[in-house]
Amino acid sequence: MIFIRSLLFSFGSIIATLIIGSMSFLTFPFPYIFRFHFVRSWALFNLWWLRLTCNITFKVTGAENITENNGIVFCKHQSTFETLVLQKLIIPHVWVLKRELLWLPFFGWGLAALEPIAIDRASGRKAVEQIKQQGINRLKKGRWVVIFPEGTRVPAGEQKRFGVGGAILAAESGYPVLPIAHNAGRYWPRKSFLKYPGTIQIHIGQLIETKGKTHDEINQIAKLWIDNKVTEIGG
Repeated sequence: MIFIRSLLFSFGSIIATLIIGSMSFLTFPFPYIFRFHFVRSWALFNLWWLRLTCNITFKVTGAENITENNGIVFCKHQSTFETLVLQKLIIPHVWVLKRELLWLPFFGWGLAALEPIAIDRASGRKAVEQIKQQGINRLKKGRWVVIFPEGTRVPAGEQKRFGVGGAILAAESGYPVLPIAHNAGRYWPRKSFLKYPGTIQIHIGQLIETKGKTHDEINQIAKLWIDNKVTEIGG
C-alpha cells in the first residue's frame, strides 16, 4: 500500500507540475507577488495531495517567530518536503539554489518565475559573492531569502558542515536569520520514492540577530540550534 500510495502521489504531482509549470510562462509580465502566489499553488496542491495519498501531515511549532519583517531562512535539508512547506509558511521568499534546476522543463520554468538566486556551486567564491549581492537585492525588496546551509539534502540522522554563503549574506546585510528544524527525512527520505505516513515536526526558532556578528558566529549559533532541535525531535 505504501508503494501504491507513493505512486499515486507522484502521478498527481507530475500532472500538477506540467500544468502549473507550463502556465507559469504566462505570469512573467505580472508583478512578482502575483507570480509567487501562482507558482505557490503548486506547493499547496502537493501538500494537500501528500496528505490525501500518503497520510503525511505536519505540525508547526514556533510560527509566531515568522515576523512581518523579512530575513534569511536557514533550514535543515533532509527531504523534498521542506521545499513545499516553506512555500506555505514563508511569504514571499526566494530560494538560493543550483542553477541546473532552472534547466528542467516545466519545473524549472516555475522556479524562474520566482527570481531565485541561481548559483554555480562549482564556482566557489564567485557563488558566495553572488549570494551576497543578489541576496541583499532581494532582501531590500521585502522578500525572505531561503537557504539550505548544508548545501544538499542530508539523510535523517546525519549532519553536515554549514556553507558560508548564507552566513556571509547575513553578516553583510544585517538582516536576521530564522532557523528551521524538522524531521521530514523520517517520512519522505532523501532520494526515496516511498513515503511513509506520519506527522512531520517543524520547529521554527527565534530570530538570530546578526548585526555585529561574524559569519562564523552566525553559522555556529544557527547550526547549534538546528542540530540540537533535529536531534530532539528524532530527525
